[in-house]
Amino acid sequence: MHPLAIKIIFGYLLAMNLITFFLYGWDKYKAKHDYFRIPEKILLLFAYLGGAYGAAVGMQIWHHKTRKWKFRIAIPISVVLLTIVIGLFLHRVLVLSG
Repeated sequence: MHPLAIKIIFGYLLAMNLITFFLYGWDKYKAKHDYFRIPEKILLLFAYLGGAYGAAVGMQIWHHKTRKWKFRIAIPISVVLLTIVIGLFLHRVLVLSG
């Protein structure tokens, strides 16, 4: 795999996790101040589009969505799935191409 493609993929993952982390913080801020909220499906979507680690850390740091069963189940699953995908990707890059 081309080195630029690897950088793009990891850049995407870094960006998605940072965005997702701050989305959870922003939604927590909005919840505390009675502002219009970010829909739960958007928060979960960002987790499943590569921001799973950001979602998990954001939940803990911001103490946000930690009591909702949907998030207590879906976010750990997204972390496991993302870890598997990254592991398979690294296996392909490091073992199969080298």
